[in-house]
Amino acid sequence: MVVNLQKGQRIDLTKGNAGLSRLQVGLGWDPVEQKKSGGFLGGLFGGSGGGANVDCDASVIMLQNDRLVNQEDVVYFGRKTSVDGSVKHSGDNLTGEGAGDDETIFVELNAVPAQFNKLVFVVNIYEAKKRNQDFGMIQNAYIRIVNPANNEELVRYNLSENYGGQTALITGEIYRSGSEWKFGAIGTGTTDDGLSGIVNRYR
Repeated sequence: MVVNLQKGQRIDLTKGNAGLSRLQVGLGWDPVEQKKSGGFLGGLFGGSGGGANVDCDASVIMLQNDRLVNQEDVVYFGRKTSVDGSVKHSGDNLTGEGAGDDETIFVELNAVPAQFNKLVFVVNIYEAKKRNQDFGMIQNAYIRIVNPANNEELVRYNLSENYGGQTALITGEIYRSGSEWKFGAIGTGTTDDGLSGIVNRYR
């Protein structure tokens, strides 16, 4: 049975799930339907973005003692596999339209080198400031963790807060706890312009 988390909650992933070594981390979002008339949505967003697609990008920041040591430890659409091969990105989704996960990241827990204690999952809007876009133009955002061996959804965290004005989201983190792995629901919005701005928070 899937466990639905609220912001700030944490849960064991591997404890009680014998043999769980591979995770499928799905991140999803949908564009808000903007009406052409000057109704509620039109007034709320002011027509920002000019109707252009909001291109959200999911990435993973691999931390050592909660810090990013090497730039190569960031997995994103431009570097879809970590140096050690333990983290793999499905690739870029340009629109977020349609049902299901928009971008997927696979993690081989047993292959994550011991020096990494935490994997942080973030989503940012590509060229957000240039396009005058923010997460007020996105709805139904979530992060979920699936056991790919049987497609069982283990954990889901719906990011239901109002993230208007925010251009990046720190959605959640998978981290070591002794010999086990846990997941924490973060749900923090930032105004960082691009992935590099988020990454700098962990240096």
